[in-house]
Amino acid sequence: MTAAAGRFPDLATRLGSGAVLAGIGIAAIWAGGLWFEGLAVGAATVMIWELARMQAPGDRAGPYALAALALAALVVSHFLPRPWGLVPLFAPGLVALALRRPEAVIFAAYGTAVLLASHGLVAFRAEYGGLWLSWLVAVVVVTDIAGYFAGRLIGGPKFWPRVSPKKTWAGIVAGWVGGALVGFAFLGFTTAGRDLPWISAALSFASQLGDIAESAIKRRAGVKDASQLIPGHGGLLDRFDALLGGALFMLVVSFFVVVPVARG
Repeated sequence: MTAAAGRFPDLATRLGSGAVLAGIGIAAIWAGGLWFEGLAVGAATVMIWELARMQAPGDRAGPYALAALALAALVVSHFLPRPWGLVPLFAPGLVALALRRPEAVIFAAYGTAVLLASHGLVAFRAEYGGLWLSWLVAVVVVTDIAGYFAGRLIGGPKFWPRVSPKKTWAGIVAGWVGGALVGFAFLGFTTAGRDLPWISAALSFASQLGDIAESAIKRRAGVKDASQLIPGHGGLLDRFDALLGGALFMLVVSFFVVVPVARG
């Protein structure tokens, strides 16, 4: 085994799966409409199933029932005016609390965050177009790539070993730098203004916190991956946890700053 293969044992599988996911995501983002809505709703539904499943591995029916309820909530929310469209998204969490499911509080909090992020991404794609989502996804992806390679090549002190033992300060900071560079790149063809680089770096950190939050849930559940749906990545939660953090961050920030739009 070469030194590179030792440091990056899963790189080939991750790249292959990542390329497929990226292709599907990019196509859906730029197609918009029902294509992107279907992807966002479908992914969130699967993530709710993964979350419920890893918290109660002996329960076969419950995760499917909660996933079906999440799907219904997302569909209903699409047809309701703001802000009433947000109300159905709390239903799966409230049901979990009422049934006193294992880790119900965590499920309610994180599961609702998943649904809010999905709903928000659909709304923002419709309002601001594909470029806004491309920027957000680019920041999240570059953050992940920069953190992965910096963490493996540089190593050093751990960022939060009790919660996420693989994350290093080198990887965290490299992610911020990568996110800021994406912001600088988008300055050339958007009207977002000079705040975009630091907002991109903050978005990078939010995406890392999304990853760390999911890592904490997995450690509490005693599992390595949310599921085995994606070779080299685990489940959809494992792949899109950072995007959830970034999306929720931007839902808040968008009320105070201008999101990127194309020039002209």
